[in-house]
Amino acid sequence: MAQVDSLEDKIVVLIGGGGFLGSHVAEVLLRRGARVRIAERHPEQAYHLRALANLGQIQFLRANVRDKHSLDAATRGADAVVYLVGTFGDAQFELQAEGAGEAAKAAAANGAKAFVYISALGADPASDSGYASSKGEGEQLVREAFPTATVVRPSVLFGDDDKFVSLFAGLIAALPALPVFGAESRLQPLFVDDAAEAIVNALADSEIHGGKTYEIAGPEILTVEELHHRISKAQGRERVFFRLPDAIAALFAVLPGTPMNSDQWKLLKRGNVASGQLPGCDKLGVQPKPLGLFLDRWMMRYRKHGRFGTKNELA
Repeated sequence: MAQVDSLEDKIVVLIGGGGFLGSHVAEVLLRRGARVRIAERHPEQAYHLRALANLGQIQFLRANVRDKHSLDAATRGADAVVYLVGTFGDAQFELQAEGAGEAAKAAAANGAKAFVYISALGADPASDSGYASSKGEGEQLVREAFPTATVVRPSVLFGDDDKFVSLFAGLIAALPALPVFGAESRLQPLFVDDAAEAIVNALADSEIHGGKTYEIAGPEILTVEELHHRISKAQGRERVFFRLPDAIAALFAVLPGTPMNSDQWKLLKRGNVASGQLPGCDKLGVQPKPLGLFLDRWMMRYRKHGRFGTKNELA
């Protein structure tokens, strides 16, 4: 007789569940038999998940984390809640700290047994980065409201539908030479499906993982410059990369309309690797996969002749 998953038929609310990571978390939950409620400002962006759900297994709710009544409605009847809201733009403290704290209060008041807050590597209330400081404050507010909450700090995530590797890939495909920002900054990229599995495992065994903080990162560390070279190689393209001085990179980041703002530059310059002082993926039952396992296949569409091209056909 097959063992019943601890999440089967449990109501799990994903606040901000329509985003990149949230959609992958929803997929894992649906596969494991949970009943998923996507609470999101624009829930329609998660409608593609309907095809993966059984009848009545998924629900979409328009919600606003700045509205306590909205959070109460979203978490009513929930067995578990995951807070996935994040932004590099305006209102970081409102969305990543205050909103998270209010969501944790609502979840506790409505009797949820588990709460997971998605933070980030380097989260620190004292950081000069608005993103890192608001994530750090969010951790504190969540723990005050829901002491047994699990905090998960993911590294930068990659996946076929990401905005990380795909951004670099598009630039490398289009330009014969391009600058590299923070060339020596170290990254420890994590496959989004591995991150999703780790988060769901934290929910499934909340008695074990509750009240703890995890840093989840990939199995290899590489510099930003190394990442550029690996992408160009996978595309079968010869490209010239030149390191941009930090002063120029910082100036570029404050200009309007650029793909990276000053807060993102601070984070990139600092790097994105696990400290090694907190438990990681292994403690959440996940063995993370390296980027190289996927890169050649994902870069196929960027080659000179698409899937009919080869890496040996330089462009």
